[in-house]
Amino acid sequence: MRGTTLLALLALVLLYLVSGALVFQALEQPHEQQAQRELGEVREKFLRAHPCVSDQELGLFIKEVADALGGGANPETNSTSNNSHSAWDLGSAFFFSGTIITTIGYGNAALRTDAGRLFCIFYALVGIPLFGILLAGVGDRLGSSLRRGIGHIEAIFLKWHVPPELVRVLSAMLFLLIGCLLFVLTPTFVFCYMEDWSKLEAIYFVIVTLTTVGFGDYVAGADPKQDYPAYQPLVWFWILLGLAYFASVLTTIGNWLRVVSRRTRAEMGGLTAQAASWTGTVTARVTQRAGPTAPPPEKEKPLLPPPPCPAQPVSRPRSPAPPEKVEPPSPPTASALDYPSENLAFIDESSDTQSERGCALPPAPRGRRRPNPSRKPARPRAPGRPRDQGAPV
Repeated sequence: MRGTTLLALLALVLLYLVSGALVFQALEQPHEQQAQRELGEVREKFLRAHPCVSDQELGLFIKEVADALGGGANPETNSTSNNSHSAWDLGSAFFFSGTIITTIGYGNAALRTDAGRLFCIFYALVGIPLFGILLAGVGDRLGSSLRRGIGHIEAIFLKWHVPPELVRVLSAMLFLLIGCLLFVLTPTFVFCYMEDWSKLEAIYFVIVTLTTVGFGDYVAGADPKQDYPAYQPLVWFWILLGLAYFASVLTTIGNWLRVVSRRTRAEMGGLTAQAASWTGTVTARVTQRAGPTAPPPEKEKPLLPPPPCPAQPVSRPRSPAPPEKVEPPSPPTASALDYPSENLAFIDESSDTQSERGCALPPAPRGRRRPNPSRKPARPRAPGRPRDQGAPV
């Protein structure tokens, strides 16, 4: 991620935090002040009714009661009764261990001993990664099962000749709807019945739990009136499945964003290629309209001087031969002339060309031919016949 993108994202998160802080302050601070005023009125009323109790003694008593409530004590039960509900029975302790490895941490029950806190450190370091692996596996299986079931529904829609784009949208909506129905709405009604909460309180607890926020103001099974030992363990298994579903949803959203990013990059690459092609076409048309431009002249290297023309011997005139069609030779290049040992045949042809351009060669006598170096040597002639002597080239 680029530095500018990271700074922009950080600024967005800070702005989001500040806006949330302002909203929560405006909503919750008046209620806190009202509760503080009511507590002061109750305290003054108690001191007027009991003049033998001083203000300091009442403050110490309230502090001790608050510490006892924070330690899990129930003010409605008597310490001498044997049927009092314990916050550390097997079901409650199992639920507390589950809130550690799921990183929810409601905070309604806290450790008060040093041995318990030391054990909690190592227990969390081992349990949290272990639960993460379990959560990934369960989320994969759960997502696969839901997608497999939705796949059959997609096949039905495709048989009805529904457009594939609409089928994808409907399948995504079904995935979210089935998950919300199983892990949000159904537990909401269960908690309304079991905990005697309102629908808002129940759905508030569900969302706070499945997002691992865990404030602790509402905790399932924390009411002393709950006498079902398996209630809180079942709640923990619901938390496991709900977190796995939310992890599957987040994974699906991440894959979708990755696909959208790849498509966007591919489309941008296609647009760039089209723009480059259009630019090249426009440039070519403008060049054709403006006319061809001559290439810049290259710096020519000096050519070697042509060889000297030999003396022209006197010969008898001969009848003119029919002109032969000779292709114009290619001009010699500087590299071939600068390095004559690399291409001797090219230099010979260049020399002949330069000789023919610089001076006229003497005409050969009648009956004689100019030797062709590319031909094979002729066989010896029969004795008695004069041998021709070719003119030098």
